[in-house]
Amino acid sequence: MVNRNASEKMDMNKKGIFFTFVVIVILTLFILTYTFYSDVKDRKSIQKRITTMNDFVFSVEKDIPRQLYISGFRTIFLIQKDIIENGNYVQDLNQTFDNAFFNGELNGQIQEIMLGATFSDIEDNLKQKADKLNLNISLSNPEISVFQTDPWNIEFHLISNFYVVDQGNLASWNKTQDFVGIISIESFEDPLYTLNTNNLVVNKIKKTPHSVFVTGQNVSNLLNHTLESYYISSSLSPSFLDKLQGESTANEHGIESLVNLQELAAQGMQMKDKSVVDYIYFSDINPNSCKVNGMPSWFRIDSDRLELYQVQEIEYDCS
Repeated sequence: MVNRNASEKMDMNKKGIFFTFVVIVILTLFILTYTFYSDVKDRKSIQKRITTMNDFVFSVEKDIPRQLYISGFRTIFLIQKDIIENGNYVQDLNQTFDNAFFNGELNGQIQEIMLGATFSDIEDNLKQKADKLNLNISLSNPEISVFQTDPWNIEFHLISNFYVVDQGNLASWNKTQDFVGIISIESFEDPLYTLNTNNLVVNKIKKTPHSVFVTGQNVSNLLNHTLESYYISSSLSPSFLDKLQGESTANEHGIESLVNLQELAAQGMQMKDKSVVDYIYFSDINPNSCKVNGMPSWFRIDSDRLELYQVQEIEYDCS
């Protein structure tokens, strides 16, 4: 009887140990499964935030150049307006752009047209968009510059430390970025005409449709180019930014037009007997120039440009 009870007790102990082992195994599997699931869930959450942040950064990289285009375009408009009103070229172009972009000012005066186009406006707009995605953004140590890399476009650069971080500190993105807004100069007014005709003759920059000016003895394209005062790129001439500053030195990104003296005469201005290349005509520069067969009697072009306008192909007189 004693042996039977002892045997039954041993069997129960074995069953208890077995069930305990099973419970431990199940709990272990549960813990491992839960931990793995939590890790996967966390990784997915982080990955989702990273994707959201990358999408936001990508949109910012597309949006800021558009904002720079607006700011740069409005600044050039203000500069040209100031040239007309005050009769002076820009003294410090980069400082003028700097004041307009960061302070919304020109000549120390707040300009209403810059509302929504200053650095703080751009940054505030980005912060509002970032906040909707639970992100923080900052643009620190901003610097701007403006220059030309080709005759027909201005590049407006904003270099800044660009930092984006998730509000839960799951991910961040940090780099120094060079944002570029590209502004076409076509349709802006040439300040040479504005200042030198007292705003009586306004000439908007329009690229010439002609690639050939003279064909045989036919000068019709050259005549049309002159009468319309179209523009061509010319490394002999100043660039558009140079013109805003009243500079006349040659620039690899230079542009020039041929002045239609008939328009000046119609406004009561006396015609000068010199090259009709715009920056030459509206200055004290007076290089040797030539009359061209088939062109109006008032048309003269300096000898350095005979090849540029293909005039060497026909009869001309540089006496």
